Amino acid sequence: MSGPTLADVARAAEVSTATVSHALNGTGRLADSTRRRVREVAIALGYGAQRAPRAGKTLGVAVTTYAGSAWNFLDVPYFAQLLTVATATAHAHGYALTILPATCGAETPWHTLTVDGMLLLDSPAEDPVLRALRARGIPLVFDGRPVDPRPGDIWVDNDHIATTREVLGHLTASGARRIALHAGYGDEHYTRTVTRSYQQWCHEHARTPLVLTFDPYDTSGHGFDAVFAARACDAVYTVYDPGGRQVLAAAARHGLRIPDDLLLVCASEDHAYAESDPPVSTVTLRPATIAETAVTALVSRLSSTGPPPPVGALTVPAVLHPRRSSRRRARSGCTRPGG
Repeated sequence: MSGPTLADVARAAEVSTATVSHALNGTGRLADSTRRRVREVAIALGYGAQRAPRAGKTLGVAVTTYAGSAWNFLDVPYFAQLLTVATATAHAHGYALTILPATCGAETPWHTLTVDGMLLLDSPAEDPVLRALRARGIPLVFDGRPVDPRPGDIWVDNDHIATTREVLGHLTASGARRIALHAGYGDEHYTRTVTRSYQQWCHEHARTPLVLTFDPYDTSGHGFDAVFAARACDAVYTVYDPGGRQVLAAAARHGLRIPDDLLLVCASEDHAYAESDPPVSTVTLRPATIAETAVTALVSRLSSTGPPPPVGALTVPAVLHPRRSSRRRARSGCTRPGG
């Protein structure tokens, strides 16, 4: 069956075919709202899915956690390592790899994107990129569990529940009684799962949860000022790479010694944490292994020979590297109420 035509999109969007052509090709003088609406209608109708040419042995990668905003995900060690290995793995299988900018979103002309398959990283709820790719029927593999997985979906992820509980158990064994979680910035599966796991652990151990919202621009860690001034926590698990440096800066400002007064674990791939004073305990999510696993699964999905890849979750265990920042002998004595 033939797909929707330019005229079909025009009727649905209540504009002329010329306006549709300009909107989809980035030409003409159109209001941004009109151009965006036409493209969204085209995506919803699946326009171009049947006629867009497939690329010759090309894969695409998109980091859609904050799709539409101009942020350089290559500055984040996790993404930098993952994309380096993803590129090498794609090349090893004979595929080129196209890395799409963070500004991609609903306004991107996805009907003209020529890739054989896509790897989506940290796809959030209501992801316009995912919606467009599904409409075109482009094979997908996810880094991180999709919000609403469909039968046949494949995703590669860590066991964030087990990792969170391991970190909290490690901090408790080191004497922590009031552990704060530094998270809550994104809406991807990673952040939501870690936060829920932390809250469940606090409930099981009769601890009062304290979730602090990460701010990527708070380089001095002022988001910790009120908590540190009140000595409201004696340990922090921060789940984003810059969070460890923010904790170190805030602790120094408030005269808190690490690890004597405050324990710290940071989820990060930044090797500089091992050289800091004190060396900071880190959790590695093993992005290199995730990349190799995800790209290999995507290539297998595209292959007409050999067994299909397993569907559902492909789990890569995270690894906790305890260092001086979270090693302290358990101290006896009274704790504050709720601790």
